[in-house]
Amino acid sequence: MFSLWRILVGAVLGATLLACAPIPATPTLATSLSIPTVDLFDVSRKHMVAEQIRERQVIDSEVLRAMETVPRHEFVPREYLAQAYEDHPLPIGNGQTISQPYIVAVMTELAQIKRGDRVLEIGTGSGYQAAILSVITDQVYSVEIIPALAESAAERLKRLGYANVVLKSADGYNGWEEFAPFDAILVTAAADHIPPPLIAQLKDGGRMIIPVGPVGSFQTLWRVNKHGDKIVTENIMGVLFVPLTRGK
Repeated sequence: MFSLWRILVGAVLGATLLACAPIPATPTLATSLSIPTVDLFDVSRKHMVAEQIRERQVIDSEVLRAMETVPRHEFVPREYLAQAYEDHPLPIGNGQTISQPYIVAVMTELAQIKRGDRVLEIGTGSGYQAAILSVITDQVYSVEIIPALAESAAERLKRLGYANVVLKSADGYNGWEEFAPFDAILVTAAADHIPPPLIAQLKDGGRMIIPVGPVGSFQTLWRVNKHGDKIVTENIMGVLFVPLTRGK
């Protein structure tokens, strides 16, 4: 193809010279053929959703749209860029991780979030889960106890245009009473019990998704449903999360 193109270009230039016309700058092969560039991260993200998430029966269209939209590679350290869309968690510093994509999708789907819901996230980390939530609803509040992570996540979310996430650095065990009650609460670190302040801040009919269990041992992902004064818990699956850090 390249040799044929050079021949054609030569023929055109020869004809131009014979006509004694000015010779324009010869375009490069790439610009002349308008070869499209390929966004490899976009390809990897679509593959992630198709192979890691849809194949495991996550079916909520809004969750799938969010997972296909949010650029996960923007939320991982540069040394892990090549693994940004792989099927496992990654370190983000300060002893914390960005969760496995499948777990992010499952927790989001279990929370049954719809447009207009007010959602609280405990454990901002890199900001990835908050970004996913912000694509689905316009009221996202996130609490991160580690100031350095809270600061970097806030900058990242702002830079990427996720302006509907309100973030603060505080002890997430206590929730965020100022903006309660919440339609849904997602806790992205494992507690050794379900925090009563979070249950108190759920709306009637609200849902909380939380991993519970000891560090380095078997943990369970629970869905907590609140119906008036009645709390109904569902055991969803075994998981492995970093511990929920508490203030001193």
